[in-house]
Amino acid sequence: MNVLTASRCHGSPDFQISPGEIHFLWWFIQGSIMNPSTRERLRKAWGMCERHAWGWMVVEAAFRSGYMHGPAVLYEDLMGPAMGAFKMLGPMQHGRLKRRLRLRGPCLMCEEGFGPDSQGYVRTDIIRQGRDLRALQSLARRTARYWTETVCGKCSGDDSPIRCRRHLIEDAAIGQSDDFSSHRAHVTYIAQHLVAYAGSFQFEFKGTQTLEDEAALISAVGWCSGWKLFLSIVGVPTSPLPQMEAG
Repeated sequence: MNVLTASRCHGSPDFQISPGEIHFLWWFIQGSIMNPSTRERLRKAWGMCERHAWGWMVVEAAFRSGYMHGPAVLYEDLMGPAMGAFKMLGPMQHGRLKRRLRLRGPCLMCEEGFGPDSQGYVRTDIIRQGRDLRALQSLARRTARYWTETVCGKCSGDDSPIRCRRHLIEDAAIGQSDDFSSHRAHVTYIAQHLVAYAGSFQFEFKGTQTLEDEAALISAVGWCSGWKLFLSIVGVPTSPLPQMEAG
């Protein structure tokens, strides 16, 4: 992945969150994410689908000026089971890994009917701010040195052996690899830096995060839900977007 390309491009003008999606996400970031039933649904779906995971990142960054506390806490939570999925695979490891990484529930926003054409009762200024990609693009530029090394090769269309969760499932389904140690190390790296980033929001650790820790949030979202939409937002060319993962 060309870091300079990721750092300098202005991103795709085509991605636009609908008023209905912004309405939902506006209330979501105000505290709905902390609801226990909501958190359980997010765990089962590995966050959200690709559109809504990155849509949330856009809205969170836009309204919080890049202060990504909520996403950091959630994805710290999700990367724990991600590391656990690689433990004690043993015989028939391809099927076991596939089962551990699969979706156990639908994207909560898709399930509630939110999509590109959704309407919502939300002010024009909030819609405008919620669609502003600049805060997420700024985070991407600042941390590009680190997250570009974690991009899924199939999402980006290059020859990288890195895989997101969905493409790792596809590889496991066809028995493409018998050695998942590099994938285990990849997930562990993301999780360890995300723990540091999430911890930096606590008063006693405020300001201790590094750019590598911040990049881990982008890497975690990409690993859980896919990279192509994010790469289009920050201006990295890829092949056409894939179909949404089935629940």
